[in-house]
Amino acid sequence: MKQRRTNICRRLTDRRKKAFIGYVISFFLITSPFLFYLYRVAPSDSKEWQLGFLIIKSGGFANVQFFLHALFTKLILCTITTVWFFTCQSWWKYAILVPITMFLFQLTGVLNYKIQYIDEYDFWYSLPVVIPIVASIIIVSGKISKYTTALDLKDEIEKELSQMIKN
Repeated sequence: MKQRRTNICRRLTDRRKKAFIGYVISFFLITSPFLFYLYRVAPSDSKEWQLGFLIIKSGGFANVQFFLHALFTKLILCTITTVWFFTCQSWWKYAILVPITMFLFQLTGVLNYKIQYIDEYDFWYSLPVVIPIVASIIIVSGKISKYTTALDLKDEIEKELSQMIKN
């Protein structure tokens, strides 16, 4: 009896934990458009923005506002696709790793101010990661396609056999 109560309590805490994680993810997704426009708070005429103990420099950008715009764009896209990857339960969820890889390369390009053209070479650098993912998804897709075709054929045969038996 005591073990049954602990199992019920454990299930309740697991449900509460999952609900809390769901609320946090929902809150982030709802507030992400507002986070995107957070760059507008930064000064548009300064190369450096001092926030108490934190100093934000514009790096290779014209001003801090441009830097934060590029940073928040890449950061929000990266985090949203990462949340999508971890919450997706489809077999093709690994295809989401392709845009995540691209966004991560672009994010490092924003943070590395020595790179002159941010989004220009990121595709070529991400190819060693993207090609195996795409190849494995194509292979899995082919196998799933054959399996579903076989299941459909089996269903048709069973229907015909049941009709023949009835007649």
